[in-house]
Amino acid sequence: MFAALGRLASRRPWYVIGAWIILAVVVVALAPKLEPTTDQADFLPRHYESIKAFEAQAEAFPDANSTVGAIVVFDRTDGGEMTDADLATANEIAAGLSLGDALDAVQAPVPAQPDVLAIPSEDRSIAYSIISLAEDATGYDPAEFDSIVDLRDDLAAATDGTDLEAGVTGGLAQGYDSQEASGDALAIVGIATIVLIVTLLALIFRSVIICLMPVVIVGIVSSVATGVIAWANDIFDLKASSDVEVILLVVLYGIGTDYILFFLFRYRERLREGEPTRPAVAHALERAGEAIASAGGAVIVAFMALILSSLGIFRSIGPALAIAVAVTLLAALTLVPAVAAVLGRALFWPSKKYLIEPKGARFAAVGQRLGRRPGRFALASGGVLGLLAIAAFSFNPTFDLGDSGLPKDVESVVAMDRFTEAVSAGATDPGFVMLVSRGDEAITEEQADEFTTALGAADGVSRATVSGSGDGGRAWQITFLLDDNPASDAGILAVRDSVRDAAHDAAPQGTDALVGGTTSVFVDFQAAMNRDYAVVFPVAALVIMVILALLLRSLVAPIYLMVSVGLGFGATLGATALVFQNIKGDDGLIFLLPIYIYLFVVALGTDYNILMVARLREEAREGKDPHEAAALAVRHAGPTIAAAGVILAGTFASLMLGGNSLLVSMGFALSLGILVAAFVMSMFFTPAITAMLGHTAWWPGHQDEKRPEPAEATS
Repeated sequence: MFAALGRLASRRPWYVIGAWIILAVVVVALAPKLEPTTDQADFLPRHYESIKAFEAQAEAFPDANSTVGAIVVFDRTDGGEMTDADLATANEIAAGLSLGDALDAVQAPVPAQPDVLAIPSEDRSIAYSIISLAEDATGYDPAEFDSIVDLRDDLAAATDGTDLEAGVTGGLAQGYDSQEASGDALAIVGIATIVLIVTLLALIFRSVIICLMPVVIVGIVSSVATGVIAWANDIFDLKASSDVEVILLVVLYGIGTDYILFFLFRYRERLREGEPTRPAVAHALERAGEAIASAGGAVIVAFMALILSSLGIFRSIGPALAIAVAVTLLAALTLVPAVAAVLGRALFWPSKKYLIEPKGARFAAVGQRLGRRPGRFALASGGVLGLLAIAAFSFNPTFDLGDSGLPKDVESVVAMDRFTEAVSAGATDPGFVMLVSRGDEAITEEQADEFTTALGAADGVSRATVSGSGDGGRAWQITFLLDDNPASDAGILAVRDSVRDAAHDAAPQGTDALVGGTTSVFVDFQAAMNRDYAVVFPVAALVIMVILALLLRSLVAPIYLMVSVGLGFGATLGATALVFQNIKGDDGLIFLLPIYIYLFVVALGTDYNILMVARLREEAREGKDPHEAAALAVRHAGPTIAAAGVILAGTFASLMLGGNSLLVSMGFALSLGILVAAFVMSMFFTPAITAMLGHTAWWPGHQDEKRPEPAEATS
């Protein structure tokens, strides 16, 4: 098949290029617009307690919204205690606030006193107003941040000439301040990615055209992939995450550049052997095509395995990324060789040394040493990976992302510090319990009060109050505040190990107590992620092993290849935990980090393993013994893997320019993971193990055996 594709691309290149241009035009013209959604209704399955609590709340109190959008903190300009007159002024200001589209209304803390909107702290150092998030708002959409700008402008005008000052904090305000602190972070990351790719390609090939090739080809592929994803979303009722377009950009540039390099290095190798341009294109694709297709297939499988996730965010990202990789793979096998065939030797302009293979290349020296002593390389590389993987057990997932990376003097941080100091950390995002009757019998006020008392006595709860009843007394809502930050590890543990048990035990006979709120969602999110780790990872590993077995016709090689990938995953997570938790002193790392390492390090790192072992098999088929085959594989495939790894790692490292600690930790982890996959796992561990196993690595197919030469015709 790859020989046929090579002949097509080399003999009819303009047909291939024309077909891609027509395809891109048709897709752009006819495909629907990709509309990312921020609707998290399917974020967790409905069987989780937190989701049941939200559903019960919506049924009993259809007009209520307990999600905190913003907190307004009032205090005196002189730092003194709030007087009764100050409280009256704050209450008047709160009643007349302009809230915008993303905010709903200032909440009255006591239903019996709907006019009290500014509540004093116990020490009267501040007063505060809680503003709920609008029903259709998410709290994360940049378009919603205008409501914070309007609110702050309104407060500045309302407090002018009074003894009060006001600051706005809460999730929406922190999101806005984070965006402002980051400035043009995304633009900087995008520019840095392009500059990095162009610079590294210029250093590797010294060619103007090759520097621009990924930009042009990825641009065409991106337009086609985006349209196909939009069609798939419409046909199969898939949901595109609001993050999908940013992730798509990184994936397309990263994988697209990798596959272009896989082909170009093989193409240049054929030219150095004296082969004419078009036969060199056909031969390069015939040899590299199987490795590229297998690598792409492994990545597609890894991404599609996310449809088994119980979390909506990953079920939406998985198919989108799989489609993007499939389109990129198709372009790598058709469009890239067709462009190379049309440009011929001009592809390498203005370089004149592309036909000269460097003498005494570093990779040749490394390959020779590895071939002589593979055991040492296997022990050293495997030992490094293993030691770092042990550190992965120290990984502490954190959900406390509110002001991550924000300067301490921005308004949302200052106001939050004042609020938590005067009130409590738990008051930033109150939780709630829905006490619901299973039958038609109403729950009495006395039962609700007794339940509230028991809930308030639970470990980690600072206060619990009855918020009201609905559905004819069959449902009661009890609001509680935690001692700790609702997004902190302590807050999550309190809800998981104390609040839920206390609520379930105190529920009157014939009723259900459902714990809701953000912290309860985090508890269920942790459970869902643990379930996903136990399902998604093994399924993806098993299917990738099947792909490797089909590619290599071996049952042995896929086992140690996946072991190396697993070690690479653990080493990446462990090294990141060491740097940020142990050295930098962070309490934890973003809870999504293992999934992102899986997405990019495991999936893309498998590419490099496949490229190395495919080249190793090819060398063995030429009659080389296992040690010599490993040495030559490192010599020939090493530069390709190194170049691809550096470019892809640099692409992810550009995320560290994003301006906040989340992007810094994620950029560090992903770039380190790619470097580990390229330079430790694929360059040393895989060829060393293969050399040590020898022919056993290819059992039962023994695809490494030299193939007989075709018989010469006799007259």
